[in-house]
Amino acid sequence: MKRIVYDRLLTWKKSPDRKPLLLQGARQTGKTWLMEEFGKNEYKNYVCLNFDKNPRLTAFFNDDISPEFIIKSVEQYYNTKIIPGDTLVIFDEIQESKRALNSLKYFYEEAPQYHIIAAGSFLGVAGHGSFPVGKVDRITVYPLSFFEFLEGTGKERYVESIKNFDFELVRAASSDYEKFLKIYYMVGGMPKSVAAYGARENLNEVRSIQNNILDDYRDDFSKHISPLNTPKVEMIWNSIPRHLSKEKKKFIYKELTNGARAYSYEDAMSWLFATRLVNKISRTQDYMMPLASYADEKTFKLFMLDIGLLSAKSSLDISALMEPEDHLFSIFNGALTEQFVMQELISAGFSPYYWGREKGEAEVDFIIQWQNNIIPIEVKSGIRTKSKSLDVFRKLYNPKYSIRASLKNFGIAGDLSGRLFSIPLYMIASFPEILAAQPE
Repeated sequence: MKRIVYDRLLTWKKSPDRKPLLLQGARQTGKTWLMEEFGKNEYKNYVCLNFDKNPRLTAFFNDDISPEFIIKSVEQYYNTKIIPGDTLVIFDEIQESKRALNSLKYFYEEAPQYHIIAAGSFLGVAGHGSFPVGKVDRITVYPLSFFEFLEGTGKERYVESIKNFDFELVRAASSDYEKFLKIYYMVGGMPKSVAAYGARENLNEVRSIQNNILDDYRDDFSKHISPLNTPKVEMIWNSIPRHLSKEKKKFIYKELTNGARAYSYEDAMSWLFATRLVNKISRTQDYMMPLASYADEKTFKLFMLDIGLLSAKSSLDISALMEPEDHLFSIFNGALTEQFVMQELISAGFSPYYWGREKGEAEVDFIIQWQNNIIPIEVKSGIRTKSKSLDVFRKLYNPKYSIRASLKNFGIAGDLSGRLFSIPLYMIASFPEILAAQPE
């Protein structure tokens, strides 16, 4: 299974300013597999300390957390020699050992010659002691993107056609792309789901895997959250499909239960953010950079981490794949399609927001920064692409680039002062390369 983030690991390994690397991300997004695959392929050998599977390993860090002592202890325990540059040392589920997490600081300061990768799923949750701020490099691992899904299921040539800007070939194969996209809506990007589908193409098996993942997440609620906040986390988590199915997808606390107020749910919401089980897309009413400085953090949409898990949590019947035309794309007021675009933007490294006016008379689904430009992205679930809100935005601000993502074929309207790009949903991940290739 090819992961785009693998190239970032290679860059990290070669960097002269390399620090211990911390892989972040929700549970079951493939962090352990990625570290071990990297160790197998890029080093002569590797050792993996999993603090969840083997709690005894925490004893190495009880007293002395100097790199010299830790390396000697690991060498003795695993009966191996750790050679700088040739051996990758993996600290997995590092959140289970506060002292191990703190030791990364000393590896950076005293022994940078060692190649250390750590990973954990609950690193943003309070209670892990002193965090080595500024002493580690960080990479976040997300579910597989649509392109990664295609490559992981033997459809590499379809990705190559898009990346080569072979728009005629892409247009000729549009029905194939739409079919694959529908399957991705069901399978999503969780590695176990993709691996199972790639091996047997059995969507019932995939759904069983997804339900098991959702069960595991619910178990985490009771394991890692105080009894006071557990029911609140569950209420927020269970409400996401309902909120996304509305025409206006803004998250509203009072819809959780009668009398619910934001301040009562702040800790529960923060926990979901910290574990990356949800993605928060805040609203901005301005056309000013940086977008983060003008965002209203109290007004936001809430998405799940993965479109396949959203389909499973919504109990979306697998037979929806057989429905004609764009039924699956438009179901639940286009909730799946908006989730898909959000997921692709985040996987590509963007921090999306949405634009909307206070009274709600106009709202653009996403707004991002790219190369000193603010770009509005309107999402349409079918081939009907009329959008009053995007028209309002363009008249107000005259952005240099605007994007409408839908099932329509690729096209460009407007002139150099303000171009509107019609980009098929299955190509949305390539929009930066498409814009970069345009004449100034």
